[in-house]
Amino acid sequence: MARDGAAFICQTCGAVHSKWAGQCTACGAWNSLVEERTSSPPGALAPSKAAKARGLAFETLQSEDAALPRIVTGMSEFDRVCGGGVALGSAILLGGDPGVGKSTLLLQVCAAAAARGARCAYISGEEAVDQVRGRAARMGLADSSVKLASETALRDIVDGLKREPFDLVVIDSIQTIWSDMHEAGPGSVTQVRAAAGELVRLAKRRGVAVILVGHVTKDGTIAGPRVVEHMVDAVLASRASAATRSASCAPPRTASAPPTRSGCSRWATPAFARCSTPPPCSSTRGDKGPQARRCSPV
Repeated sequence: MARDGAAFICQTCGAVHSKWAGQCTACGAWNSLVEERTSSPPGALAPSKAAKARGLAFETLQSEDAALPRIVTGMSEFDRVCGGGVALGSAILLGGDPGVGKSTLLLQVCAAAAARGARCAYISGEEAVDQVRGRAARMGLADSSVKLASETALRDIVDGLKREPFDLVVIDSIQTIWSDMHEAGPGSVTQVRAAAGELVRLAKRRGVAVILVGHVTKDGTIAGPRVVEHMVDAVLASRASAATRSASCAPPRTASAPPTRSGCSRWATPAFARCSTPPPCSSTRGDKGPQARRCSPV
């Protein structure tokens, strides 16, 4: 049995169990239950003592805007994957193997969007500000108006985003963010779920587009509880091809763009450039020869 105030949580699916078992009854994963301390309230941040209950406000189907407002970054392949631009108030989860270029791509996306007048912030939990500046300088983006921060505390991140309005915010990565309302370590199911939930709520309430970077496991799936993939509006998977020096970005699931859209960019040192002739794509069941390439997510 779990100790008082603790529960056994599956690190694969996030299911909560009252006692330890060798196999999770929800997803069938073996040796995935880890004891974690639970806390109240279930959210990531405690409500303010002065907070008052808000009534539910209803809206009509009619809108003054003809189309969903989007941030057109100017990076055509990324905008195409997102359905014509990043939708305001949306939350996107971008996953990919280490070194595939997720941070480089998103820093370039922020710089391109900022050049078009969008207020962009890049928050890194893995690198110091000077490291991000160094990458921006190598990419020729040192003069960009993107705001940088290095922080892992969820409370400080949310407070900072509430003080200064932004249109586009990148969190790199969600596995490094931790909430002081939970005793579990960063990267655990409890912390990832709580941090993602709080950032998604912030995106919806303030109309800011939030892009979360996610780590992947050995089998190519995004690390952390699967419930996070259902919290966000779109899940993008980034893959790289060493043979063609190109990277593809495609949505396994998206609520704001057709699911068949994918984008391809090539390495044009020191940043990404649009592929004029994307490499051919093939499924994992097709050709297994050295020329076979897979541009769709697993």
